[in-house]
Amino acid sequence: MKRTATFFAVTAALATLSLLSSVQASSHREAPNITRMPAVDASDFYLFNSYEPGREAYVTLIANYIPLQDAYGGPNYFAMDPAAVYSIHIDNDGDAQPDLSFNFRFSNTLANEGAGVKLPIGPEGNQKMVAVPLKNVGGVEAGNAAALNFFENYTLELAAAGSSNMIMPADGAMTFTKPYDFIGTKTFSSAAAYQAYADQYVYQVALPGCDAMARVFVGQRKDAFVVNLGKTFDLVNYVPVEGDSAPGAGDGGGFPGGITQSSANDDLADKNVTSLAIEVPKACVTGSGNGVIGAWTTASLPQARILNPNANFARPEVNGGALVQVSRLSNPLVNELVIGLADKDKFNSSKPADDGQFADYVTHPSLPALLNILFRDAVNTTLGTNIADLAPSNFPRLDLVNAFLTGVAGVNQLSTVTPSEMLRLNTAIAATPAAMQSAFGVAGDDLAGFPNGRRPGDDVVDIALRVVMGALCHDIPVNGTPTNLGYCAPEDAPVGNVPFTDGAPLSAAMLDTSFPYLLTPLPGSAN
Repeated sequence: MKRTATFFAVTAALATLSLLSSVQASSHREAPNITRMPAVDASDFYLFNSYEPGREAYVTLIANYIPLQDAYGGPNYFAMDPAAVYSIHIDNDGDAQPDLSFNFRFSNTLANEGAGVKLPIGPEGNQKMVAVPLKNVGGVEAGNAAALNFFENYTLELAAAGSSNMIMPADGAMTFTKPYDFIGTKTFSSAAAYQAYADQYVYQVALPGCDAMARVFVGQRKDAFVVNLGKTFDLVNYVPVEGDSAPGAGDGGGFPGGITQSSANDDLADKNVTSLAIEVPKACVTGSGNGVIGAWTTASLPQARILNPNANFARPEVNGGALVQVSRLSNPLVNELVIGLADKDKFNSSKPADDGQFADYVTHPSLPALLNILFRDAVNTTLGTNIADLAPSNFPRLDLVNAFLTGVAGVNQLSTVTPSEMLRLNTAIAATPAAMQSAFGVAGDDLAGFPNGRRPGDDVVDIALRVVMGALCHDIPVNGTPTNLGYCAPEDAPVGNVPFTDGAPLSAAMLDTSFPYLLTPLPGSAN
């Protein structure tokens, strides 16, 4: 297909944003305070034009919480916090304020009207009914949850234009049901059986003022993010450069001693997560703007929590006061690798409109300096070079600021520009079918991928390592043509053209192709 000069310019701008925005990745236990509250810890946020066949007119938003779930984490597993409000916010006019907020509130109850399942214990005549210690007392399957002792439900509220409306399940129930976690294949006979059970709780819902129906699902999923987590935060305990001539080549023809691609490098391969997923018609979220939306997720708790000295299931504590935001996530890994340790909790409690206070972390990022300290001597020894500083020298990093806080004009910039950190999606760019997606998003010539939103199969870690070390100072391919985007020169980034990687591969082939896209969770035990 013949491409116009305008299309070339748009593609170049998107490629630039892809590299710039991806100085982040995922957010697991990213701030000191949130580590004490895992039930409200957001781990990943996805925003993308739906690529399930027949759903081209929809946008999917997925907010993941409770990171690093070991599937065998019984007997209580991974319930949401009933005192919290979990929100997915959408800005459709660019003022960095939410125009739409989907607010999830959870509750949990025991069977038998709160008394729980009890069994007769002892001989006849001296028998007592005693409550069981487990959340289920038998097998569970689609259409039959009678053996559950614990139930988790939630309400969904849409806040917009100064008012709030409760969204109800189409079956007339007052609340939605969150499926029980996949505790094992004795309770649920197989992964397929668990998925059939969980599929019951994919709801069609009507949104106020919206003609088409939306879909909602909340439940446990396999964590879609891949990262060499342990070694990365152990002062990058591997050589973060591709060891093969090309990823997966298996020829050892890359950097001597460099890491090569392997699923064994993914420390999240055995982890689950809890997903809040909603698919909404594009026409119902774009408002009167230009078709670009910004989005982020937050979790908030009441300001006061007083522990009950005589705690029980129904009342372990008393909560009161105004809601306080304790978790925030849009672009991934901002708080893990960009924000300084002293300000991580502050970032979690902040709002996009106030992100100017964190500008120094973008204009003068510290990660390149740390990588220089860790690897400069080893690189010089291996290559026989005398590079004085591996880190880019183009300060301030205005290249990062331009795309990180504003989006690119004509591509994914909202109609009003308010510098702020949030994922931005152009709803007019058609989704790429799963089989054709590039894990490198726009940088892989896939305009529907990161940073034009973020899909579960978009790999951001490798790009992040490269751009932070100066990839934009060197030529990058723009529709096959090596192009310098003019932000800096090759001499500003001596290793900016090196194929940095954490060795953990990711692609859309590792995900489902229909809502909610993330895979069936891993079982806590297997037969």
